[in-house]
Amino acid sequence: MSGRILIIDSVATNRIILKVKLLSAQYEVTAVSNQLQAQAEMDHDRPDLIIVDLADRSEDRHAFCAALRDDLQTSDIAILGTGTANTAKARLAALDVGIKDVLPHPIDDAFLLARVRSLLRIKNVNSEIWVRDTAGRALGFEDEKRTFAHAAHVHLLTASTAVVPQIIRDTADSYSPNAQILPLDRHVPLGDPLASPDLYVIDTTGVRDPQDALFRLSADLRSRTATRLATQLVIVPDGATEVAAAALDLGADDVVMASVCKAEVGHRCEMLLQQKRKLDKFHTTVKDGLKAAVTDPLTGLYNRRYADPYLKALAEKTQQAGQEFAIMMIDIDHFKAVNDTHGHATGDAILRTLAARLRKNLRGIDLIARVGGEEFLVALPQSSRDMAELTADRLRKVVNGTPFDLRSDQAPLNITVSIGVAVGGAETVDQFNTDAVCLLADGALYAAKSAGRNQVSFAASAA
Repeated sequence: MSGRILIIDSVATNRIILKVKLLSAQYEVTAVSNQLQAQAEMDHDRPDLIIVDLADRSEDRHAFCAALRDDLQTSDIAILGTGTANTAKARLAALDVGIKDVLPHPIDDAFLLARVRSLLRIKNVNSEIWVRDTAGRALGFEDEKRTFAHAAHVHLLTASTAVVPQIIRDTADSYSPNAQILPLDRHVPLGDPLASPDLYVIDTTGVRDPQDALFRLSADLRSRTATRLATQLVIVPDGATEVAAAALDLGADDVVMASVCKAEVGHRCEMLLQQKRKLDKFHTTVKDGLKAAVTDPLTGLYNRRYADPYLKALAEKTQQAGQEFAIMMIDIDHFKAVNDTHGHATGDAILRTLAARLRKNLRGIDLIARVGGEEFLVALPQSSRDMAELTADRLRKVVNGTPFDLRSDQAPLNITVSIGVAVGGAETVDQFNTDAVCLLADGALYAAKSAGRNQVSFAASAA
C-alpha cells in the first residue's frame, strides 16, 4: 500500500532508523526535526500519515496534533505517536488529541508496519467518502438530514463466558442492554435480535493459539452478511506484538494490549463506532445513488439504463431454459394534446397514475420500465404469444376502463394506450436478440397507432 509519511522527531538517530524501515516498505518518507519544518512540508505536499515523537518536551506535540485534527484541511491525516506513553493517563491524553496509537521504544517492526497499513487503509476509505460527499454537493444533492444515531450493538467475544476478564465486563456494562458477552466459538447465535452488531470486542487473552483463532474468526465474520461490516477491536496478551500485527493485517480496525484501562477501551470503542456510522452512511448513499441511477424519478419505475442489461440477462436465461419471452411497448395515445390542453403537471400526474396501474397488474417476475416521455417497456419472462396477448389486452383495459381522476377542479380524463408486442425465443437463436425483439415491438406499436390507437398489435416474428 503506497502512502506519504512524515516523521517528526528531534533525535536524528530515531529519524534515520524509522525512515529506513518505512522506505524499505516502499513508502514515500520525509523526516524533520521540529513542527515548523513539518508545517512547511505539509504546505508543500500533504502527507497521508504523520509519525510524531511524543517524548520530545521542547515542543507541545499534543497541541500540534489537536490543531491538525481540528483543521478541515488536515483532519484526515492519520497520526501515530512514538515514545513514552506508558501510563493510562498519558495514552488517553494522546488519544484525546487525535493520535490513533502510541508505540513505545524500542518499536517492534512488524507491529509498526501493520499499524501503518491499517491507518492508511482507514484513511483511504475516509478520503473516498469525502470525495463522494464533495461531488454530491457540487452536483446539487442535499446533505443527508441529521438523525439520532441508534444505540450501538456490541458483541464481546472471549474464550469462556464462565471466567470473563474485567475489561470485558466493564465494556459490556457501558453498552448495556445492547451488549452481549459470547464465547469465541459461538459468536453468531441463531435467532439473536442483536446478531448484526456494530462492533466486536474480541478478547484473545485466554486462547491457546490467538493468531490461529483470529485467522478463523476474521474469515468467518467477513464472510457473513450480518457481520462483515461490523468494526473490530481486538485485545491481545501483553507484549504479543506479533498477534497484534496479525490482527490488524487480518482486518481488525483496532488492537490493544490486555493491560489497557477501561477508559482507553471506551475511547477506542467510541472512535470505531463513529467510523462505523460514517461507513453506514456511505454505503446507504452509494446504494441510494445506484437506485437513483436506474430509476425514473417521476414514476418510480426502472429506466432504460436498467432495462437494457436486464433484457440481455433475460434472453440468456430464456435461451438456456428453452423458453419464450415477450416484450411490450406501451404508448399513451394523444399525450401531447393532454399536456397542451391541461398542462404538464396534469401530464405528470397521468404518468404516475398509469405507471401504478400497470405495475399493479403485472406479475412479480415481470419488468416494467419507463423508456421515453410517455412510452413504457414491459418484459414478460416465460410467456408465450397467447399469454402475452391476454396480458396486453388486460393492461389496455386497466388504462382505458377507468377515467383518470386527477384534480378536484377538473373532470376525470379518459386516457387510452396503444401496445405493440413481440415474442422472442420461440424458434431461432436470432429471436434471443433482445434488441431485435424490441425493434419488432416498436414496429408493432407503430402499427397499433396507425390502425386507430387504443389497441394491441403483434409483430409477425422475431426471427
